[in-house]
Amino acid sequence: MNKLLRMIYLIVLLSLNLSCFESKTTEKEIRKSELLSSSKIDTLNFTSGVRAIFQDAKGSYWLGSQNEGVSYYDGKSFEYFTTIDGLSDNQIRSIQEDKNGNIWFGTAKGVSVYNSGRFTNYSINTNVPKIEWNETIGDLWFYAGEEDGINRFDGINMNYLIFPKPKNENPNNSYGVTDISKNKDGEVWIATYAALFNFNGKMINVLDKKKLELKDNEELHIRSVIADSKGRIWIGNNGIGVLLMENDKTINFSDINSLIHKNSGKNGNISPPGTMEHVFAIEEDSEGNIWFGDRDTGAWRFDGKTVTNYTIDKYLKSQMIWCIYRDNNNNLLFGMADGGVYKFNGKSFSKWL
Repeated sequence: MNKLLRMIYLIVLLSLNLSCFESKTTEKEIRKSELLSSSKIDTLNFTSGVRAIFQDAKGSYWLGSQNEGVSYYDGKSFEYFTTIDGLSDNQIRSIQEDKNGNIWFGTAKGVSVYNSGRFTNYSINTNVPKIEWNETIGDLWFYAGEEDGINRFDGINMNYLIFPKPKNENPNNSYGVTDISKNKDGEVWIATYAALFNFNGKMINVLDKKKLELKDNEELHIRSVIADSKGRIWIGNNGIGVLLMENDKTINFSDINSLIHKNSGKNGNISPPGTMEHVFAIEEDSEGNIWFGDRDTGAWRFDGKTVTNYTIDKYLKSQMIWCIYRDNNNNLLFGMADGGVYKFNGKSFSKWL
């Protein structure tokens, strides 16, 4: 009888221990689940700068960072993707959407496309057979780490197109792509550090220092370009401000508006307040105003007559604007070097993300 009682006691004790173990395991799983859930309801946590902003056809936002990958924002929560999740690289230079709803990322080391929860990557192979510009098709263009050309996706292949460099060029010139813009006629304007290229579907033309009518003490270091609704081409430089091409004539827009300091070195040195010498981003708003994002002096707006300077947030460590984006609702969004996104409300700026 004593043996039977002991056996019953051991069975009960073992059951209690198993119950306690299961209870602790469940508790840990719940806590982990809560932690994962709370991380998706966080604010945008980039610190390296927001380099690209894109709103997809469903209304959600994709935010590309300087070196922390991508964040997906559906209006309520954030989800983050890095090389660990399959991205080619954590520096995001451009974001686009194709006609099938796939999201494309131009990174510093290749192109990634996101579909149904997974990434497919295209490495940049510059040793492919040479192909002529007018022999390619496709609306997706990428600058993803190459130095002498650009990539164009035709739906199957990622074609690498070589730039026709100017004759007698400076051997130190770099033709790494910094920005791309398309005009209403479908022409593509491609900004590189040392020249601006234009592709009209048949021919590729180069606009270098000579063709852009620069002065002897002015050097191209292009960081941004936009073809606006009026057919004008705005070219943002790191050192000599903004160039404006209109009616086959080029002027230094910053210079004629007294936005180049009289003692400016016209190079990458830091510029004082009241100048617009280092323009990394350009965008047109819904009313036709042209906006410029300067590395040192914040945002500028040109309404056709007057150029107005805005401080995004006086408490920011850096006023540098990496990108300006007009979303589907005509909101103007500014991606900052400190990792935040600001929205313009018509008079001033407020922190959006």
